[in-house]
Amino acid sequence: MKRFLAVIGFAVLTNAANSQVRIKDIAGVQGARSNQLVGYGIVTGLDGSGDSNSTIFTAQSLVSVLQKMGMAVPQGIVKVKNVAAVMITAELPAFIKQGTKIDITVSSIGDARSIQGGTLIQAPLKGADGEVYAVAQGNISIGGFNISGGGAQAQKNHVTAGRISGGANVEREVPASLSDGNSLEITLRKADATTASRIADAIKTAVPASGANALDPYTVRVSIPESSKGNLIGFIAQLEALTIMPDTSAKIILNEKTGTVVIGGDVRIRPCAVAHGSLQIKIDNTPIVVPAPAGTLLPGKTTVVPQKDVTVKENTAKLVAIPATTTVDELVRALNKLGVTPLDLIAILQSMQPYISAEIEIQ
Repeated sequence: MKRFLAVIGFAVLTNAANSQVRIKDIAGVQGARSNQLVGYGIVTGLDGSGDSNSTIFTAQSLVSVLQKMGMAVPQGIVKVKNVAAVMITAELPAFIKQGTKIDITVSSIGDARSIQGGTLIQAPLKGADGEVYAVAQGNISIGGFNISGGGAQAQKNHVTAGRISGGANVEREVPASLSDGNSLEITLRKADATTASRIADAIKTAVPASGANALDPYTVRVSIPESSKGNLIGFIAQLEALTIMPDTSAKIILNEKTGTVVIGGDVRIRPCAVAHGSLQIKIDNTPIVVPAPAGTLLPGKTTVVPQKDVTVKENTAKLVAIPATTTVDELVRALNKLGVTPLDLIAILQSMQPYISAEIEIQ
């Protein structure tokens, strides 16, 4: 049975102060960005759940590792059922220092059944420029299990991917700069001209000497006062702590696969009337035992004959007038009078699109 979830988001609050958010929660200083790392490695110590011999690159990788350790092993005789080839991914935070440990994710790329209990052998992690920025190694934690025997199997979570907490040592730092010495730029995570303008106004009110100015819906440029140039991090912390009320566009998100409905609080509805009914068809197949008639070759033998019963039920549709609503609560209350499910609500909202002053996104 499919489970459906309806999520309603309210943006109109009785106390406007409750809508205030910190600048650091919706924006960041340009230059303070993370970088993605990726690498290839092998996991050893698996209990027969590794790659099969048909996964050629796993055997090649194992032979290469053994050769680097001074052992000459012909590739044709290597069995890899206790070894798995994996891809390693990680995020390298901005301003991280050499010798710091970062978390990594390990994912099987062969036909291994599980990497539970495996150990990742030392593997370099490279950035987009091809340079090595970290080296990974350690015991993998998958947070689950995969047990099989006698034709039965039990599994919890995904057993061909796992994490190693602090599994990589940073070997190279990424150069980064927060400012040019005179100004810095604050970048919104989601472009919005109104929000950018409010951020600039809040900064100018708190720090008049900053001369904050919204360059575009993504960027706010802030001049660094002379008194703050010797303490740039403290100045950034002061800006990040300022609060504003971000602006959002009216939006409805529909996901028919999961039955999820998300309605933003700024959604407006023009007056209309809605009727929604449904047709239910139920087919029962009841087996009936019929004895063989007398005089047949097999007297007393019974025969099972299916008897089908088709029932059609049409629910009475209700016509509900929806006024020009000003809050999500009024819209939901009007639709609830129809007794709709989230799946019905998705169909209704799509049909009401000409009367809804909001963007409808179907996932």
